[in-house]
Amino acid sequence: MSRGLVSAPSNREGLWEYLLVVRPDAQVGSKLVTEILEFAERYQSKAFMQPVPHIPVGSFLASERMEETIIKWIQRICSRQKSFAVSLNNYGGLPEHTIFLRVQNHEPFRELAHQLNVINDYITAYNCPGLKISAKPRLDLASALPLHIYQKAMPDYSGKTFHETFIATELLLLKRTNAFESCKQVNVFRFYPPDTNRYTQVA
Repeated sequence: MSRGLVSAPSNREGLWEYLLVVRPDAQVGSKLVTEILEFAERYQSKAFMQPVPHIPVGSFLASERMEETIIKWIQRICSRQKSFAVSLNNYGGLPEHTIFLRVQNHEPFRELAHQLNVINDYITAYNCPGLKISAKPRLDLASALPLHIYQKAMPDYSGKTFHETFIATELLLLKRTNAFESCKQVNVFRFYPPDTNRYTQVA
């Protein structure tokens, strides 16, 4: 999982890059993997596909000795965070390198990011760069594409439709030493169970 994530500022010696992401459930995740593999086969671009579907929430730099405290803060936040519906609705592009699925409802992500500001206070107190939040959550299908592949794929995907909804029930904390390394999973934080009576699957 090295692409598609919100990258923290340039790494500093002795600091890890930590990433906070939301993953779709197994059913929607399976459909997304199919979409990603079809893209890779159609445009012969396996090196640029998103290996594990996810929605970036934010990222930050910190030393490993700070990890235990950070985990405690995130656990406290997520234990009070209600699970929420996430709708993926059709495709978009970032000129001229990324094809993504649009996240229709940004508000739950903004609320979660607001709660995570306490992490920002902690890491900046130790002279680490501030928490970087994804301003417009999205789910990348393929990123860092060569220009000629993007220019070929974008017209095709602008006419395609995709719509799936899932319940976000957890936040994942990942880490890596640099933007070119695969991420290691640090922890999974469960949200408060959803009110299933209020949730209706969108057709």
